[in-house]
Amino acid sequence: MPPKNKGGSRAKAAEPTKQEPPKKPQTIRELQWQYYYDTNPYQKAYEELGLNGMTPADRQAFLNQEYLKPGAAKTLSNKAQKELWKQLNEANVPLRSLPRPRENQWGRDKNGRDIGDYTVEEYEAYEAKQFKLLSLQRKSWVFKNKRAKAKFGDRILSVVSGEPEKAFVCTEEDLEAERARRKEMAGLQQELYGVKTDPYALDPDWDDVVPIPQIEPDGALAAIAYPDEYAESMSYLRAVMAAKEYSPRCLRLTERIISLNPAHYTVWLYRFSIIEALNISIPDEIEWLNDISLTYIKNYQIWNHRQHLMDHYYPAIVTTPEVVAALVESERKFLEQMLSLDTKNYHVWSYRQYLVRKLGMWGLAERQSVERMIDDDVRNNSAWSHRFFLVFSDPSYTTPDSHATEHDPLIPADVIDREVEYAEEKIKLAPQNQSPWNYLKGVLVKGGRKLGTVRQFAEEFVENLGGPEEAEKVGSSHALDLLADIYKEAGETDKADLALRRLGEKWDRIRRGYWEYRRKLLDSATH
Repeated sequence: MPPKNKGGSRAKAAEPTKQEPPKKPQTIRELQWQYYYDTNPYQKAYEELGLNGMTPADRQAFLNQEYLKPGAAKTLSNKAQKELWKQLNEANVPLRSLPRPRENQWGRDKNGRDIGDYTVEEYEAYEAKQFKLLSLQRKSWVFKNKRAKAKFGDRILSVVSGEPEKAFVCTEEDLEAERARRKEMAGLQQELYGVKTDPYALDPDWDDVVPIPQIEPDGALAAIAYPDEYAESMSYLRAVMAAKEYSPRCLRLTERIISLNPAHYTVWLYRFSIIEALNISIPDEIEWLNDISLTYIKNYQIWNHRQHLMDHYYPAIVTTPEVVAALVESERKFLEQMLSLDTKNYHVWSYRQYLVRKLGMWGLAERQSVERMIDDDVRNNSAWSHRFFLVFSDPSYTTPDSHATEHDPLIPADVIDREVEYAEEKIKLAPQNQSPWNYLKGVLVKGGRKLGTVRQFAEEFVENLGGPEEAEKVGSSHALDLLADIYKEAGETDKADLALRRLGEKWDRIRRGYWEYRRKLLDSATH
């Protein structure tokens, strides 16, 4: 209870201790402490001097402040309350005071910096962004509410009659405005709180989809740490696949996931199902696929998808020769472009064989295309293999399903002659290149001709076999290998054995064990 003044005139209240004006606060924390001491004017003297060090007037004013707490003054008598308010007024004690600032009450920003250390200007800018974000969130809520009402056919009530009058409509302009708004909101959330907004949460088109996240079992030994962007896209994919939705937005979703993981075969299959369901233009899809193929040149799923597209598209154009011809030309040009990046790309060559069968590309143009590749690199075994396929699988003159290593009596002699001559020409360019030697041997087998028909040609690369070391010359170990088979075919086993022995001893020592094995086979065949 405040002290009573007994008898006579009351002593004039002592002047409170004058305090130096505070320095201008530099941070929000300093500003808050200034506000605190401004509304608690005797607190600083108490903290620095203690009750005993304060002047009587300051001490009384400090103690009287306790009665400003809610309900505290009501514990005094009316007379004491009157005296209390008088003393508080004389001491200029504010009737309301701010609570003491708490440690870390401001929190930290996305970079871990204490917001209390912000300058006043920095905090004003920070607070303005917070208000901007709240305003955008409010507008976004209004949009969602309006869109929901438009979806269910709600109508706007008339201000005059109170009756339903005009239907709610959500226009494309509204959608674009909301997309821009969400993009701005995402930027503010990232800037203020370091929170990254999922891309699909920014698009109103996906508001009706509840994503299905990947749920790893408890205690999984090797839970996959998917990137956030990929995991979020996949959660939407699971949702639309579960709903069996085939729509343009789903097609865009598959495109996004393919850009993140082009080897995801399930996404490719789903994409093809969408193309079938929506009857999407196959040429447009192929044009899109070309860019993907050039980016991921070693991807199998891309070429499997392309094959599905061709199987789907070809029946629709088979009766239009000019369209088929244009497709053949465009596909060949693109395959040449792909193979210029990697001349031995297995997926491309496999697709090329499929395409030859599908579109009937057995003619001269395809063979010349491969010849150009062999001219560029005579050692390109993939190109040699494709030529063999073209020549000896052409349904116009070959036996259906004839095996690659068996004689086909339907193949014309002039075709065999042409291919033997072609192989011999390329061998002369690089005698130690195995590809044309294998090709030559395969041509002879297909034509049903004895290996001995090229004996003279093969012997051009071998001189003085088994003679003096300095006189023996072998221009191609592959020629010597072929001669061993030629001599065996002719019954000249001694010569065949000599060829195999010299291969192991000098001309192909790295495969000496193989040549010795061949010699044993030769020996067992003659006994």
